[in-house]
Amino acid sequence: MRHLVSQRGAMSRRTALATGLAAASAAAFGAVSPGAVAVPMTDGGGPAGNWFAAAPPSARPKFRWWWPDGLVDPDEISREVDQIADAGFGGAEIAAVHHSIRDKSLLDTAHHGWGSGPWRDGVEAALRRAARRGLTIDITLGPSWPLAVPGVTPDDPAAAKELAYGRVPLAQGAAYQGPVPPPVHEAASGVTGQQLLAVQAVRLDPANSTGEETGLDLSSVRDLTDGVTDSMLTWTAPDGGDWVLISYWQRGSGQRPESGPHSSPAAYVVDHFGPAGTAAVTGYWRRQILTDSMRRLLRTAGGAFFEDSIELETDGLTWTRHLPDAFEERTGRPLLPFLPALVLDRGHQVFAFEAQLTRQIRHDFRQTVSELFNRHHLGALRDWAHSLGMSLRAQPYGPQTDAIASAAILDIPEGESLGFKNLDDFRCLAGGRDMAGRTLLSCEAGAYNGSAYSTTWDRVLRTMGGAYAAGVNQTVVHGFSYATAPRASWPGFAAFSPYNGGPGYGESWGPRQPTWRHMEDISGYLGRVHHVLQTGTARADVAVFRQTGYTATGIGASWLTATGVPLGWTHQFISGPLLDLPGATVSGGRLAPRGPAYKALFVEGDFFYGSAPTLALRDARKLLEFAEKGLPVVLLGAFDRAMTPGVPARDETRRLRRIVARLLALPNVARVAEKAQVGDALTGLGVTPDVRHATPSTLLNAHRVTAQADFYYLCNGKHSETVKPPVAAIDHDVTLRRTGGGETVPYALDPWTGEAVRLARYTTEGNDVTLRVTLQPGQALIVALGRPGLFGDRYGGRPHAVATDADEAVFTARGLAVRAGAAGTYTTRLSQGRTVTTTIASVPETIRPGAWQVEVEDWYPGAGATRTGIVRRTLTLDALLPWSRIPELADSAGVARYRTAVTLPADWTPAHGAYLELGQVSDTSRVSVNGTRPAPVDRLNPVVDVGPWLRRGENVIEIEVATPLINRLRVAQPAVFGAVARQPYGLIGPVRLVPYAQAAVD
Repeated sequence: MRHLVSQRGAMSRRTALATGLAAASAAAFGAVSPGAVAVPMTDGGGPAGNWFAAAPPSARPKFRWWWPDGLVDPDEISREVDQIADAGFGGAEIAAVHHSIRDKSLLDTAHHGWGSGPWRDGVEAALRRAARRGLTIDITLGPSWPLAVPGVTPDDPAAAKELAYGRVPLAQGAAYQGPVPPPVHEAASGVTGQQLLAVQAVRLDPANSTGEETGLDLSSVRDLTDGVTDSMLTWTAPDGGDWVLISYWQRGSGQRPESGPHSSPAAYVVDHFGPAGTAAVTGYWRRQILTDSMRRLLRTAGGAFFEDSIELETDGLTWTRHLPDAFEERTGRPLLPFLPALVLDRGHQVFAFEAQLTRQIRHDFRQTVSELFNRHHLGALRDWAHSLGMSLRAQPYGPQTDAIASAAILDIPEGESLGFKNLDDFRCLAGGRDMAGRTLLSCEAGAYNGSAYSTTWDRVLRTMGGAYAAGVNQTVVHGFSYATAPRASWPGFAAFSPYNGGPGYGESWGPRQPTWRHMEDISGYLGRVHHVLQTGTARADVAVFRQTGYTATGIGASWLTATGVPLGWTHQFISGPLLDLPGATVSGGRLAPRGPAYKALFVEGDFFYGSAPTLALRDARKLLEFAEKGLPVVLLGAFDRAMTPGVPARDETRRLRRIVARLLALPNVARVAEKAQVGDALTGLGVTPDVRHATPSTLLNAHRVTAQADFYYLCNGKHSETVKPPVAAIDHDVTLRRTGGGETVPYALDPWTGEAVRLARYTTEGNDVTLRVTLQPGQALIVALGRPGLFGDRYGGRPHAVATDADEAVFTARGLAVRAGAAGTYTTRLSQGRTVTTTIASVPETIRPGAWQVEVEDWYPGAGATRTGIVRRTLTLDALLPWSRIPELADSAGVARYRTAVTLPADWTPAHGAYLELGQVSDTSRVSVNGTRPAPVDRLNPVVDVGPWLRRGENVIEIEVATPLINRLRVAQPAVFGAVARQPYGLIGPVRLVPYAQAAVD
């Protein structure tokens, strides 16, 4: 056996890792690296007039842009950049993905593969055009995923590795003479060699067996490697029980990137845990891709290099040759005696020692793997990206590594709406981002299985609504496919459709989609949400400490996720390495006061290890330090009997419990035994959330702070898309807290229209503002709390309403007014203490339009894969119906304009107005009244205030609706799309014009 490294040496290793992580996160507290800059609200005392309305390109959404490797034309690339820019998007991410093409020989990888000359020409064309249009281009580091580059073979040191195992049972007293047990599974194709790491004999211990794991006795482990001669082994099992011989073989995994080949020679996945893998990637780019012109263009229009989720696939244990040394350096113990508890057989554990010890061994191993991944892969790639003026964006999950710590290393961590199970998965990455002082948390958004050409923007926006509340503030939409590829069918090449013979993952957006006509409305909405959520500094109420920093697991926080969030609480997750960051300090009772400024730290048992009350000794010392400086701490579980998550050193458990005892003795620390007690414990420590509402609801929130204002993003969303039943509308009071001083007034920022309107009805108490929030499912609102005049309004000093029985109170150029949908006398209590009455004499009745003239552009396959034919149809409808119930439109897809006339009475005055309620409409829509188009329609609450454009007498209302393509594709390509049900598209209603009257409050 190798000698043991002293515990002092192991601790110094952790210190070195923490120092590296701290240096990587210096952007928040000193130097700023690419992709890490928060957007200031203004340079002066308040925002410019269009600060909210006109989101900058950096805040606009991006597209994942799928190419058929290098089979692209530079002129078409330039056209597609223009299409993306004209639609109001801020950039695109080039990705070689073509799952829909089954015959890969059509792609001519020998001449047009990923990294080839034509591929480079396409990338340069994209960068040149993006520079002219003010966009940025992100580039995936390799073809498809996981990360791979051409020229690496499975046997190379730089290639991804696995540890395979062999086993032979041996009865007590039996002799074994023969070859070292071979691996239980054959090596993958392309793997030509394997190296014996070790061979062991271990006595069986049935008491340690589980449902699928064979129990072993750790004290019996014998290293037989030195007894191997010419691959032959001779050994006799002692008496006292049955034994097993276990061999361990290092070899290439042979994994290739998804849906290849993409290049010639073929690319193989690189080692993600050792320096050779990263060197292979950067070396390939340096030798084959980074021409002088490419380097110049990257600094002009380049955004980020991107790495997709780390989906490493092996039959054995994911491996790198550095693991034994790294494990011993980290823990002070050799790895080999523990290997039986680590080996995997196609994802399943094979052997186990005593249960607690086995958990501790696996924790130590996975922490070691995590540190190697973060240091040699993410950290090294980030530094290389910076040398080229680029940032690094990545989805740092897949293997069992600390993704929370990874998020602190990355310039831009990214999650995904498809793979993440709920909002807590995003909150894990948000904790790493905010503790490190980064700004962006990205999301691969809108991938839905089986939804190609049937995805609606309604669905995408509902998905993203909750993600924004959980910390996401950049959207990379899935996706935009290059126009064509060999044998592509109408409406063009789509990366994921057909997929296994049916509709694949949605979506392929672009001019091929009828809804593209309204895309500026969607991109404007997303850009404004991003702009606010990238402004200033993110805040959260509680930091939840995770002993194991995995994400994409769906595991939340006790009480906070299920009970706290519905009451307004916010939380994020942090892990041990984040406690060593420069910003991990306590001041004024807040953790990371210049960052998320957590009001409390919550610690519970490790969900990934049987909810055991575990703490690493180093982390316990940090928690004690934070608590002694005044940070409130709540611990759930038997932490008075805390254990180390890894195998403890001599006397380590006693030292740990002594520190925890000091922690528990502090007056600002509470320990509770039940989940239901967490909320009361927080309240008892004086901790309250920034957002409060007495009624539990589906209201979600995110809080950003600037010197001028507090911004609250409010969304009626849900924890997970799988939650049933659907979200209902909400209508209740909400109290928001401003962190700054001085007089505070609230503004409503509408991300659809870009308007910032001072609210006229609210109450204040200290720094708290209480207002009424009414939101339909998925609908969002942004509230800003700041000084009067913050957005250029002139209502400073005027009283506002604290209560009214009118429908609304609004500020007008003449002062405070009330608005109601029925005649009557309304009472309003003012902020000055007076109560006044206002009379509204008359309000016309609600109008339900009758007949509609409908002009339809019906889309059909054209003369080629990228050509669309249009047949124009004109109909008269006495009642609105979905297209699926109109014989002429049952299989149609396209754009329709619905036109009707309504007559307003002679007593209609400028004091009157009306809301146009569209009812059910699918998918996107625009409204015009008497030839004028109001602001964009809120897709999640399609109600438009059309009052300013109405007049007495006849008024013409036109509603333009665009649909997805699936109804046409069902009949145009029945072999692929025929199983999809006909969708009820179009304007379905009921459509109502609901008048109101407005009168000044005296």
